Amino acid sequence: MEFLQVLFDFLLHLDGHLAAIIERFGIVSYIILFLVIFAETGLVIFPFLPGDSLLFAAGAISSTSSLNPILLFIILASAAIIGDSVNYWIGTYVGPKAFKAGGSKFFKKEYLNRTHEFYEKHGGKTIVIARFIPIIRTFAPFIAGIGKMSYPHFLFYNVMGALLWVGLFIFGGFYFGNLTVVKDNFFLVVLGIIFISLLPGFYEFFSQKRKKSAS
Repeated sequence: MEFLQVLFDFLLHLDGHLAAIIERFGIVSYIILFLVIFAETGLVIFPFLPGDSLLFAAGAISSTSSLNPILLFIILASAAIIGDSVNYWIGTYVGPKAFKAGGSKFFKKEYLNRTHEFYEKHGGKTIVIARFIPIIRTFAPFIAGIGKMSYPHFLFYNVMGALLWVGLFIFGGFYFGNLTVVKDNFFLVVLGIIFISLLPGFYEFFSQKRKKSAS
């Protein structure tokens, strides 16, 4: 139990251990980072893994270490795209089984139909915005799969969202992560990154609420 607790704490604060990991494992760090981003975006049981802060930290370290920021961007964007796609297909597999009976309190057929309608209408915007919202980005592609959002439609916004998300934080870290004020206040920077990541969700929520009030 103590080992699991230590492991969970290590994974939860992986961004803080990243420099030591890269120093020890060198080029293998690309694979480690790929697996973490893949798990955080592709497996609904790992929403607690760091995403934004890990990308920012990786970008910052790439400006002073052997990691190549362009290669890092390509590898981690690929991990995010593949992760969301896997999550989507898991959702398409789980959805029909969960809603098959149609009599459950939580798995009614009408809920599935509503989810499908929502993702066909707002799915693209949702997939892109969800990239920037911790925890939500882990569940959005899963729910899109359950709601049977058209896969070509999903894939387009999946790729676009991944490129924006990974690019913003990798290159943001590369250019600004090693400024003295950032390095000396990295914990506050991480909190700021999380806050900024939540802004699109708040904006969309209040925007929809305002539209409903107006109508």
